[in-house]
Amino acid sequence: MLILLALAWAVAAKNCKNITVPISISSRNSVINLNIPKTEIEVTNMLLEFSKRNTNYSQSIITGHTSITKDYKLATTYCEPENGPGHTLQVLTHGLGFDRSYWDFSYNNYNYSYVNQAIRQGYSTLSWDRLGVGQSSHGDPLSEIQIALETAALKALTERVKDGKLGDVKTKFSKMVHIGHSYGSAITFSLSSMYPNITDGIVLTGFSQNPSFVANIALGGNFAPVKENPVLANKYPEGYLAPKSSIDVHIIFFAPGDFDPKVLDIVASAGQPVTPGEILTFSTIGSESQFGGPVLIITGEKDIPFCGGDCFNAMSVNGSAPDLLEMSRPNFEKASVFQTKVVPGAGHGLNQQYSSGFTYKVILDFLSQTCKMH
Repeated sequence: MLILLALAWAVAAKNCKNITVPISISSRNSVINLNIPKTEIEVTNMLLEFSKRNTNYSQSIITGHTSITKDYKLATTYCEPENGPGHTLQVLTHGLGFDRSYWDFSYNNYNYSYVNQAIRQGYSTLSWDRLGVGQSSHGDPLSEIQIALETAALKALTERVKDGKLGDVKTKFSKMVHIGHSYGSAITFSLSSMYPNITDGIVLTGFSQNPSFVANIALGGNFAPVKENPVLANKYPEGYLAPKSSIDVHIIFFAPGDFDPKVLDIVASAGQPVTPGEILTFSTIGSESQFGGPVLIITGEKDIPFCGGDCFNAMSVNGSAPDLLEMSRPNFEKASVFQTKVVPGAGHGLNQQYSSGFTYKVILDFLSQTCKMH
């Protein structure tokens, strides 16, 4: 009987719908003095240059800026509790290598689903495939699909929701928070930094502002042209990049002892590509923010891309902070609340690890305590 009750509790009662959202956006993109890398050698050479210590390769090849104005379509999934719209909307932005299913992972009866946990707490959620990947519009992998354009897309999506124009979802939520993972956290940070009044709170997961470890993802990802990936080859234009094997996905996302091997297989087989434009413009968003709402940064202790495998090792910041998340506190001087949490034993892909329940509780407790949503 207890087992049956536990199972019933674990499956959140939710109503979800997929909505294609048309947007018209303008973006100030970087002009990058580089030919689109099309072979393994060209890709590897670019990443080797990008990974040099104590240099800024991106800065050296960004020669200016250009305006892009274009129409796109965003693939989104809106979910709400069974009894109607939640008290607050969470806008969820995934990182590199994933699509929006990152937030509602179906394996093991949705045991890893963040959406289910949020729905259970009375929230509505809106996840989206970042512009350039998944079922959203794709584009030129160097000049177009960059962090500035993806930030503009998130802004446009947010404004449509605020106006009650998300397909047949007419609810105008009184509160809206933005949550990101990894590159999605960078986009979320960029949005809240550029438009401080657009959101009521931000949660940055799988994230730090320490640039010391970018080589870990650039080289550990073992990226190759997307045309060499049989699952993705016919879905993306030349110039997109994807890891070559599950080993590469393991290195970037999964910490020893904190994951189910079957989950690694699923994530590797369903992975999404990245663009050179994303990699090379990641560092252009700055580090200081004027956002005045609550901020949470939560990252796995053994995160490779943002902590070098140990978020408590502050040697790279000369011990100026107790850990690599707390180093960001001075950059959020106007935040009403600033909190950080290192997830014990977790790697970069927080939602697909055994520790995901711990992560979700920290996030939802933070939101309920700081955003006064109830």
